[in-house]
Amino acid sequence: MSNEHKHKQGGENANHEHDHSGIFGKRTEFIFSILCGIFLGLGFVLSEFISNLPVWAGLACYIASYFFGGYYTLSEAIEGTREGKFEIDFLMLVAAAGAAFLGKWPEGALLLFLFSLGHALENMAMQKARKSIEALGSLTPKTAIIKRNGLQEEIPAEQLKKGDIVIVKPNTKIPADGIVIAGSSAVNQAPITGESIPVDKFAVDDPAVDINDEHKIQQQYKVFAGTINGDSVLEIKTTKEASDSTLARVVKMVKEAEQQQSPTQQLTKKIERYYVPAVLLLVVLLCFAFLFIHESFGNSFYRAMAVLVAASPCALAISTPSAVLSGIARAARQGVLVKGGRPLEDLGVLTAVAFDKTGTLTEGRPVLNKIVTVNGVTEEELLKIVVAAEQLSDHPLALAIVKGGLERLNNAAVPQATGLLAVMGKGIEVQIEGSRVLIGNSELFKAYQVALPAEVKEIMQQLQKEGNSTMIVSKDEQFYGVAGVMDIPRAEARQVINDLKQIGIRKMIMLTGDNQQVADAVAAEIGLTEAKGDLLPEEKVSAINLLRKQESKLAMVGDGVNDAPAMAKSTVGIAMGAAGSDVALETADIALMANQLENLRFAIGLSRRSKRIIRQNLFISLGMVALLIPLTILGIANIGPAVAAHEGSTLVVVLNALRLLAYE
Repeated sequence: MSNEHKHKQGGENANHEHDHSGIFGKRTEFIFSILCGIFLGLGFVLSEFISNLPVWAGLACYIASYFFGGYYTLSEAIEGTREGKFEIDFLMLVAAAGAAFLGKWPEGALLLFLFSLGHALENMAMQKARKSIEALGSLTPKTAIIKRNGLQEEIPAEQLKKGDIVIVKPNTKIPADGIVIAGSSAVNQAPITGESIPVDKFAVDDPAVDINDEHKIQQQYKVFAGTINGDSVLEIKTTKEASDSTLARVVKMVKEAEQQQSPTQQLTKKIERYYVPAVLLLVVLLCFAFLFIHESFGNSFYRAMAVLVAASPCALAISTPSAVLSGIARAARQGVLVKGGRPLEDLGVLTAVAFDKTGTLTEGRPVLNKIVTVNGVTEEELLKIVVAAEQLSDHPLALAIVKGGLERLNNAAVPQATGLLAVMGKGIEVQIEGSRVLIGNSELFKAYQVALPAEVKEIMQQLQKEGNSTMIVSKDEQFYGVAGVMDIPRAEARQVINDLKQIGIRKMIMLTGDNQQVADAVAAEIGLTEAKGDLLPEEKVSAINLLRKQESKLAMVGDGVNDAPAMAKSTVGIAMGAAGSDVALETADIALMANQLENLRFAIGLSRRSKRIIRQNLFISLGMVALLIPLTILGIANIGPAVAAHEGSTLVVVLNALRLLAYE
C-alpha cells in the first residue's frame, strides 16, 4: 500500500469518544455512575435485609440506579440508532431492560452500574492521552509585545500579523513563528521539536531579509511559537499569521491524525459491522430456547441477556483507537508528528529505508574537511593564503573554507589579498604580497598552462574518492597542497544506521543528486548497504518503485521539498527537520520536527511497541468474548460475572494502551 492515499482515508471517532459533561461538570458521567452504585447498594439492603419496609422502597432505589446508570448510555444509544447503528450501548440497554422485564432489577442495575462506571473510567483514561495533545494548544502565550513607530504595545497574540516586530522578554514564551532581527539567546524548542537542549539563536545579518522564502533562512535565525526564550531579550519579525504558525499546524494535524483509522481499526470496524447484527440474531434465537429444552421462557430470556452482555465488542472497539491515540500523543511530545494510525502501524513493519543525502544523512552544509600539504609547506602557511584569498569571494565553498580555516588558525592574522579574479567553474586568482596565488580545480591550472605534479594529482584523487570537493593551492607556481571541502555526515548517522540494522531493517540505501563517488564515500563512512548518485527527482521516484518491488515496506526520509515525489511513492514518507517548513509538514506521513536523525530510531521503536500493544489488546478483547459467550450460553455465568469480565477487559485494554505514553 503506497502512501499516495495518505490522508484520504476518512476517520471516525473511536467508539466511546464523548463529552459527557453536565450538572457536575466534566466528571458528571463518573458521578452518575457512582450514584448508580449507591442506589443499587441501598436498594439491595432495603430489599434483602429490612423486611418491614414496603416493596416499593427497594424498587424505587433500583429505578433511581437505572436512571443514573442508564442516562448517558441511553443518550448514546439514541444517537447511534438515529444514524442507523446498533452498537454497544444499545446492546447494554436491551440487556438491562430485559432484566427489569424479568423482575431481575438488582442484576439489571448491576449491569448498568458496571457498564457506566467502566464507560466513565475509560473516558477519563482516554482523556489523559488527549491532554498530551491538547496541552500543545496552550503553549502559545495569550499576549505579545509589538514594536510600532518606536513604541511598544501589548496586543492579543492571535492578532499578530506577518511582518510584525515582536519583543520577547527573557524566560517567556515566543508568541509567533519568526526570525530574530536583534539579540541572541538560547531558546528551549522542546515543545515543538522535542530537543532536550536549548538551541542558540542569533540575529540575521540583514533585518530586511525576504521572509517569504523560508528555505533561504537558516535554522539558527528561526524561532517558533510556543518555544521558550532564554536569558536575553529578542526582537523577532513574524513570518506567519498567528493561526498559521508551526505550532498551530501541528496541533491541527495531530487532532486530524486522531481521526485517521489504522488498518487494524478498519478491520475491527468491518468485523463490528457484521458482528453486532449476528449477536442480535443469536440473542433472538436464544430467547426461544425454551421451545427446544426444558426451561421457562424467563430462563431462556435471562440467558439471552447474559449472552448479549458477554458478546458486546466494547473492548474490541476501543482496543486499537486507544493505542493509536496514545502512540500519536507520545510521538508529539518527542517532536515527532505522526499523521494517523496507518503510518504509525506501517512504520513498525518497515524492512527498508531510503535516505536523501544532503541535510538528512549529512549536515547539509560544506565544511573544510581536510588539508594536505606538499613541498615542506606547513598547514598554517597553506591555510593563511587560502583564507586570505577566499575572504574576497562569496561562493558557498569559499565561505566554508574561511570559516573552517579561521577555526584551525585560532583566528590568527592572515595576509591581505587583492585583485580577485574568478574563473567560472574553475577557481580564483588573487595577489598576496606581490605573489600570484591560484586556488581551484585541475581545470584552473590547465587554463593557466601549469602542469600538476604527480604527487598533487594523487592527493586530489584520494580526497575526491573520499567524497571531498578539492581545491589545489599554488603560490608563484609553487604548489602548497590541496584543500578538501565536504558536506560531512552527521555525527550520529553511523550509530543510527547501526541501530536500524539491529532492529531488522534489511536494506538502507542513499538516493542523491551528488555524484556517485561522493555518494559511495558517505555510504561507506556511515555503513549504508547501497548508494545511488547522480539522480534527478524523477529518477529517485524510479529508484523507489524498484525498491518497492524488492522490499514491500519502504520508508523515504528526506527534507520534504525536492524529495516529495519519492515520499509519495514510499510506504511511509518521513520529513527531517520539519519545524517551520510548510512543505515538509504537508508532504510527509511522519515529520521529525527537530533536525535530529536519532528521532527516526525513536519513531520506529514507538511504532513497533504500538503494534505489539494493539495485538495484545486484540487478544485480550477477542479472548474474553470467546470465553464468555459459551459460558453464558451454557448458563455457567450470568449477567453479573459477564458484565464484570466484559468491563474489566475494556479497562485493561485502555490502560494497556496508555503505557505508550511512558515509552522511552
